[in-house]
Amino acid sequence: MNSLFAFVFGLLFGLGLIVAGMANPAKVLGFLDLAGRWDPSLAMVMGGAIAVGVGAFALARRRTVSLLGLAMHLPSARHIDKRLVGGNFLFGIGWGLAGICPGPALVLLGSGMAEGVIFVVAMLAGMVMYEAIERSRARHTRASGSPA
Repeated sequence: MNSLFAFVFGLLFGLGLIVAGMANPAKVLGFLDLAGRWDPSLAMVMGGAIAVGVGAFALARRRTVSLLGLAMHLPSARHIDKRLVGGNFLFGIGWGLAGICPGPALVLLGSGMAEGVIFVVAMLAGMVMYEAIERSRARHTRASGSPA
């Protein structure tokens, strides 16, 4: 049953990305081009998403289990460090260059567009590299006895 809900909500999310124009790299790049022909229409989409997200997170913080009875896994980190800033910086560069972020990339992949395939392959390569770096750091930390 959980897989059915995941599929339905994933499909709804993907349709929302398509309807809003977030799965169109040209539209996203137009939104990010503040010095050129700026397209502000995605600001409304993002504002709506933030409004929904604030309410959803406020509700989620008061619960210990989801509506489906699953454990809640909310972010617990409260500090901003170099890794977070660096990750955000890399994400922003990638989004600005390609006009694609992970959610829309999966929509593009599902539609068979080459841009989506390339982005998802690059995203998976980045995830594999991150995992390799984290494992290397953990081995180094264990070997030296110092904290990461």
